Amino acid sequence: MNRARRLVDALRALQPPKKALGQHFLVLDEVLEATVAWAEVNSDDHVLEVGPGPGVLTEALLATGCTVTAIELDEGACEHLKRAFSEALTSRQLTLLEGDALTVNWPNGITKVVANIPYQISSPLIDRITKAHRHPHSEPLEQVVLLVQEEFAERVVMEYESDVGSLGMVVALDFDADMGIRVGPHAFSPMPKIHSRLLKLEPHDEDWPCDRRLLVMMIQQAFAERRKKLRSTLKRPPKRIGRVPGWHASRWRTAYEALVDDERMEQRPEVFELDDWVELGMAFVEVENGA
Repeated sequence: MNRARRLVDALRALQPPKKALGQHFLVLDEVLEATVAWAEVNSDDHVLEVGPGPGVLTEALLATGCTVTAIELDEGACEHLKRAFSEALTSRQLTLLEGDALTVNWPNGITKVVANIPYQISSPLIDRITKAHRHPHSEPLEQVVLLVQEEFAERVVMEYESDVGSLGMVVALDFDADMGIRVGPHAFSPMPKIHSRLLKLEPHDEDWPCDRRLLVMMIQQAFAERRKKLRSTLKRPPKRIGRVPGWHASRWRTAYEALVDDERMEQRPEVFELDDWVELGMAFVEVENGA
C-alpha cells in the first residue's frame, strides 16, 4: 500500500470525509510527485499548503527539504497531522496553522503556494493568493501550483472562447496561467464526480500604465452582463470606484461621456484581449488628464 493511501486511511479511521469541506483526498503517489515536480519545489522554498487534510501532499513537499506552512480548517485533520508529522513540527520544518486560509494571516517569506484545494474556495483563494503576491510588505510569490476542478482551470487559462471571462482576465493581470496533467476521479478517496487538473500561475511582473484596481473594476463590471455592449455596462460607475486613488463617481461619468461614442464601446467584453482592457483603462484616465 502506498504512503498516500496509508495517511488517508489513518484520517478516515478517525472521522469520515466531510462533504461540507469538500474533502476528496488524493491517494495516488504519482500525482503528488507530479505536483511537487511541476512546482519545482526545492530545499530553499517556504511553501504554503492550503487544506492538507491527511497530509499526503505535505509529506511529498517535506521530502524535498523545503519548509512548509500548512493551513487546515478541520479540527480532526489537525489532530491527525500533529500525530503524523510530529517530528517535522518539532523541527519546525512544518508549521500547522488551524483556521480558514481565506482569513488567517499568512506568514512572511512564502515563496510558493502548492495545494490540492477544496474546490468551493477556488475563486476566493485565487484572490487571496493575488493579495499575498502584491502585498507591499512581503516578497512576491515565485510560483503557484494548485489541483483544481478541470472546468475552473479552463476558465483561468481561458482555454476556449467560451471560457473567456472576468476570472481569467483578472488573473492575467498578475500571472501567466497554464494547465498540467488531468487527474481522474479514481485518484481520490472518496471519488468526486468530476475531473481535476493541475493549474500553474507564474508571476509576470508586468507594470501596467494605469491602476490595476481600475482595470479589475472595469473587467468585472463588463463581464457581469457579458452579452451587453460596453457602452451599456460601463455607463454606471463601479460601486467601489472611490477605492481607486484619484477616482470617484463624477470622474467616471466624465470619462464615460467623453468615450461613449468610441468604437470600442460598441464591443462586448469577450472580444477584448488583456491589452485592449489596458488601453481602454488608459483612455478613461487620459480624459481626466486632458490628453
